Amino acid sequence: MAIPRDFINDLIARTDIVELIDRKVPLKKAGKNYSACCPFHSEKSPSFTVSRDKQFYHCFGCGAHGNAIDFVMEYDRLNFVDAIEELAGQLGLEVPREQGTGPRRDEGLARDLYQLMEEAARFYQTQLRQHADKQKVEDYLAFRGLSNEVIESFGIGFAPDGWDGLLGRYRQSQDAQDKLLTAGMLIENDGGKRYDRFRDRLMFPIRDRRGRVIGFGGRVLGDGTPKYLNSPETPIFHKGQELYGLYELKQKHRDPERVMIVEGYMDVVALAQYGIDFAVASLGTSTTAEQFQLLLRSAKEVICCYDGDRAGYEAAWRAMETALPLLKPGDSVKFMFLPQGEDPDSQVRKEGKEAFLERLSEAQPLADYLFDTLSLKYGTDKGTLAKQAIALIEKIKDPVLTSLLLESLAHKLGMNSSEDLKKKLGIGLQPAASQALTQKGLKGRGTPLRLAIALLVQRPELGFGLAAQPALAHIRMPGLGLLIELLQLTREASLSTAQLLEHYRETEHWSPLTKLAQWEHQIADDNAAQEFRKALIWLNNQYIEQRYQELSIKPDLTREEKLQLQKLIVVMKGIK
Repeated sequence: MAIPRDFINDLIARTDIVELIDRKVPLKKAGKNYSACCPFHSEKSPSFTVSRDKQFYHCFGCGAHGNAIDFVMEYDRLNFVDAIEELAGQLGLEVPREQGTGPRRDEGLARDLYQLMEEAARFYQTQLRQHADKQKVEDYLAFRGLSNEVIESFGIGFAPDGWDGLLGRYRQSQDAQDKLLTAGMLIENDGGKRYDRFRDRLMFPIRDRRGRVIGFGGRVLGDGTPKYLNSPETPIFHKGQELYGLYELKQKHRDPERVMIVEGYMDVVALAQYGIDFAVASLGTSTTAEQFQLLLRSAKEVICCYDGDRAGYEAAWRAMETALPLLKPGDSVKFMFLPQGEDPDSQVRKEGKEAFLERLSEAQPLADYLFDTLSLKYGTDKGTLAKQAIALIEKIKDPVLTSLLLESLAHKLGMNSSEDLKKKLGIGLQPAASQALTQKGLKGRGTPLRLAIALLVQRPELGFGLAAQPALAHIRMPGLGLLIELLQLTREASLSTAQLLEHYRETEHWSPLTKLAQWEHQIADDNAAQEFRKALIWLNNQYIEQRYQELSIKPDLTREEKLQLQKLIVVMKGIK
């Protein structure tokens, strides 16, 4: 269900990022750009700038940056597709989907499902207050120690016993019944009879990041089975992409310092009752990559809380393996294990808020958890330990974090540095070519290649209509393939910086290119075209020198190669 790239480019072109941001964060003119105090971190003096020319924003304080899509994702806490739909809606556009990329979601159906799910949530909340069996529910809630404030905050309700509590409200509408079946609220047996999925259960509505009810979790009031019953996968509910309680957390904390992920709905609610209101639940599944991305975008620190039994430790290890490829410098992931037989719900009731928070403060950083777990498993077999650790570290895509973990591993193995570790084990974890473009820092003008890429990203018009540069394809130089690709993109279409960067979202080039888009290279706008041409000339000259070297040492030249060498000698004299 991919969105066509042409539509995304057009959406960015039609959205003025200054107007978009100004509606939510008042901007002031500052030279040719606009500025404000950053909406993504606390500051007293403005360090947040918005460029109308580049259609790009950047905060010099916290490093937040991106185009209009990024701003909506970060400010409104939406995923990529929802951000696209939000921007398209503001322009009165319908988001198309490419054919052949999977079933297209019926937007009209989705709207109806959201409405029906919201009606179901209100129905369950009403039953909690008015049903004939409300006393047993109130007794249960009192036994669990839940206040009216917490019950209301999470929209907790009650699905009455019986086969048609919810179904009975829609007896006269076959269409509504069909859609409730699609939404997973009804079940149809082999004989075609329909009945409520949730019966005699405490109901926890699951909301997406926009606050829409997309599913439910139902808990038995007694000792029945299953203890928890969850909504099935539906057109609007994919449990591996959602987190229970995240919407409620964001209502209380716009920019939370930390978020704790637990297993159950009741764990989240019980912790909130004790004033620990930054917990979310993984909806009964192993934490997925999509859920970890949500967590890492939501807070500076993620704490994974598990029961202290074998299943808990296995779940923690799976979570760590999931998290590794998603980590970047500054991310903090920790692991916390409760006493065996306890869960967050029971533990916080047993020891209270302060003692539970003390446990949180002692949670293990990911690196310590990784190395300590391997040490327990492999003991004194340092060779196997190192190889297993490196196999995990290799999953990390960020070269800075990779280096930090290698240094930590070397220290734990009693070596002086990660270089000693690499030599002893014969490994070479090198950053990708595109990442190498920025790993030396962005001071001065850098190499001609880095400068050419930066100028092209910041001023894509420099490449529009530019003649092909065939010699570049023959140069052996890390990162040159990226420049060739950028030249091809900008040669064929008039793009803004925001549009050009969008082409590389979720690729290895995204991070280095966004950094280069903000690089202050000390070149005046009037000189940008001249400096860009100089960089291309320098690169073309590298091909000439490279080809000259190749032919100079080749023992048997063909007639054509001899003629080429003679011409190169003349050209080389001109270069020098």
